[in-house]
Amino acid sequence: MNGVVRTLSKTVEECRKAGHTVEVIAPSDGFMTFPLPTYPDIKIALFAKREVERRLVMFGPDAVHIATEGPLGWAARALCLKWGMKFTTSYHTKFPEYVQARFPFIPPFILTKLAYKFVRSFHNSGGHIMVTTPSMVEFLKDKQFENLAVWARGVDLTQFHPGVRFLDGEDMYAGMERPVFVNVGRVAVEKNIEAFLELDLPGSKVVVGDGPSLVSLQRQYAGKAASSKVKFVGAKYGAELARYYADADVFVFPSKTDTFGLVIIEAMATGTPVAGYPVSGPIDIIPGSGAGVVDEDLLLAAMACLDIERKAVVEHAKNYSWEKVASDFVDLLVPEAEPNRRLRWRRARRALKLASAPWRIFKKIARRLGRFVKTGK
Repeated sequence: MNGVVRTLSKTVEECRKAGHTVEVIAPSDGFMTFPLPTYPDIKIALFAKREVERRLVMFGPDAVHIATEGPLGWAARALCLKWGMKFTTSYHTKFPEYVQARFPFIPPFILTKLAYKFVRSFHNSGGHIMVTTPSMVEFLKDKQFENLAVWARGVDLTQFHPGVRFLDGEDMYAGMERPVFVNVGRVAVEKNIEAFLELDLPGSKVVVGDGPSLVSLQRQYAGKAASSKVKFVGAKYGAELARYYADADVFVFPSKTDTFGLVIIEAMATGTPVAGYPVSGPIDIIPGSGAGVVDEDLLLAAMACLDIERKAVVEHAKNYSWEKVASDFVDLLVPEAEPNRRLRWRRARRALKLASAPWRIFKKIARRLGRFVKTGK
């Protein structure tokens, strides 16, 4: 579970509430999977094109949205191009910068250039490219991406709200020195968590989450004199996660690779102000909101948040709803006209049926056996 998964799950949920029929094809649907290099918690699907084709054809969608640039995404893209069908994509993470953070020994001008060529070829072949913020639109325009459209994020205000702060007189950070500065999310190199942990802040720092960098960060900060001020509590979910947001004094978001940062508005919904760098995501949500501070000096931003009124933070979070996110998503899709759709899927189902017919398979085997008898090869 991460920001991308939460976004897609909530969007699907809201689309279904609005009366749409949605089919999701994901790596967990019985595909052969392989751990993503340097991030084994994420599995990518292998040899999936035939099954993706079967499921698309049998479902017969009005519109196709490809969420990520993984093998399933490339398989769906190839099929849509083959059928001449429009599709949309979404750009959730600064992928080239993400890769560069994991392979810092490769010169950036080589790796980043190749990575942008890879993702640009993937996204530019479709319809709308849905990105999270206006600043990401401008950023990707400079990278020669086309047909960009803003698709923001939402927050569940029934789960994340100020009423859970110090619920029943209990403090999630009991025994820790105040103020408490917290970070929530995947504990991974691209999240730049070290920048948060290195800040000379008063009180305590808490990291909520799990990920490939958790063990190394625990080792790194266990030997430091200030280690008593840093606590790793692992991944939290549901009501417990909301409590960790709400009972903190400041949420610190040090990432420079996220395109939005769903955790930012989750923290705000509980009344906790947010400190971040002036990069895509924080710079689109925080400035002028009264709900946080952005600054190239993250220490200054975090300290300034201590003076923010929590009620103003909650009010700003109310601008983000999942219902609006799903409505915008549907508006950005590029559905086919009904006659074209019916004809396309009728032909595709006929072709799929013929391709899998037993007599056709038997005919291929017989042809190969005949060739072997005649030539001996």
